[in-house]
Amino acid sequence: MAVARPIRMLGAACILLCLFLIFQINQSQGPSFISKGSKGYDGMKNDPLSNPTGEPEGHLWRAEDNDYAPDSASSARTNAALISLVRNEELNDLIPTMKDLERTWNGKFNYPWIFFNDKPFTEEFKKRTQAETKAKCYYEQVPKEHWDPPEWINMELFRESAAILNEQKIQYSDKLSYHQMCRWNSGMFYKHSALKNYKYYWRVEPKVQFFCNVDYDVFRFMEDRNLTYGFTINLFDAPQTLPTLWPETKKFLAANPSYLSSNNMMEWLTDNTLRPDHTEAANGYSTCHFWSNFEIGDLDFFRGEQYDAYFNHLDRAGGFFYERWGDAPVHSIGLGLFADAAKVHWFRDIGYNHIPYFNCPNSPKCSKCTPGKFYAGEPFLAKEDCRPSYFKHVGMH
Repeated sequence: MAVARPIRMLGAACILLCLFLIFQINQSQGPSFISKGSKGYDGMKNDPLSNPTGEPEGHLWRAEDNDYAPDSASSARTNAALISLVRNEELNDLIPTMKDLERTWNGKFNYPWIFFNDKPFTEEFKKRTQAETKAKCYYEQVPKEHWDPPEWINMELFRESAAILNEQKIQYSDKLSYHQMCRWNSGMFYKHSALKNYKYYWRVEPKVQFFCNVDYDVFRFMEDRNLTYGFTINLFDAPQTLPTLWPETKKFLAANPSYLSSNNMMEWLTDNTLRPDHTEAANGYSTCHFWSNFEIGDLDFFRGEQYDAYFNHLDRAGGFFYERWGDAPVHSIGLGLFADAAKVHWFRDIGYNHIPYFNCPNSPKCSKCTPGKFYAGEPFLAKEDCRPSYFKHVGMH
């Protein structure tokens, strides 16, 4: 029996309404996300940084409203510092970075700089860096026991492993100092006596650029909102560098299930949708991570029971030397498992570049970078962007 025309029209209207609602829901979830089984992930389709970007909402501490004089005994600065692990020979690469950050931010707030080196700093290094800032500068040496490979590392096995990674063209795999740096940045930096009385840090490396004027105190922003960590760039790692990192992490979680945050980022850490080959090669880890050459963090998180125990477990496993575990994936997995996801913040308004990747917002406060441009170089670099997975599973906060 034929269906009456009004009923057919009503049915068609219901279908159109459902399709419209589905479209709206997908739109509200942010950037397009490549589904499993697609021909291949080639980067974000609609970068949110192309849209106008302003400052974070809520109360912000500003230099014009508060005392941020460099020598003030009653300044509005909170308990925080800029930190940099840097060698004497990197001075000429560090100076332009300092100029950038002082011009765009710290010249207003005068937070101290703390430089770390496994060797003593030269007088030239001290003189030239202090000349770039009105803030106080401190020069610290990394203790030998924090830098040298621990006693349980078999150096012959390290050399054999490094040779294998080198054959696979894994960058820096045969440089012992690179492995030492990754280990120190993963779990030794927060144990240095120079940081014991600080709560927040902003990590700065040579050869990075800052493009945007930031007119609020980012450390006070972290403190007021009880944030644990801030990032700008979110990437995939090379799975060949960390094949046992996730299996070791699973061992740790099995022994310490209570450490897992109730609002964790497990789905982001284990996503196999964008680059399933990575997740498979890394034995269950997506390889997504916060690029830690920029990070603003709460030292109490890293000094806390969960993260410190996790680092000690990884350290004993030996992957900082037998593989090439970086501090970026180690920090990111630790945060993804033990931190509250709502307390991790994307600083979309801080223009940043570490070759070849960018965080460049569309803002009148920014100059000399292209809004929404993620990389400079060959098109294959687009697929290294893990933000779509992060935004899907965690959000854009």
